Amino acid sequence: MLDKIPSTEEMTTLVGESLYDVWNKLNALIEERYDMECIWNKGGKAWTYEYKYRRGGKTLCALYARENCVGFMIILGKDERLKFEADRDHYSQEVQKIYDETKTYHDGKWIMFEPVDTSMFHDFISLLGIKRRPNRK
Repeated sequence: MLDKIPSTEEMTTLVGESLYDVWNKLNALIEERYDMECIWNKGGKAWTYEYKYRRGGKTLCALYARENCVGFMIILGKDERLKFEADRDHYSQEVQKIYDETKTYHDGKWIMFEPVDTSMFHDFISLLGIKRRPNRK
């Protein structure tokens, strides 16, 4: 947990105005479909901040922020990977490439995207749908 949640100004300074806009739009997209607990954390070695979406002890996804960069991470377990692979043609080439290049660990594929605009958002929502059905109408 963080001692204090970063302000709009701190986030804008960290990632830049256009990426902060991407960050906000992605959060809005997730929050319009999912009622989740949201937790701010330190971002570990590679990131300044982590913003995690969880419910019932399970993580849906996490957003990350560092200087001039935002990240969107989703972890797909074995069954979820099978669902993605059965439907992979419905995803953009970029998403397929990142998926293919991501190392598979014993607990799943930790897929990190670094969106610079909203072009992959449709794919992100589809990936989230593999993890969990939206619980907001």
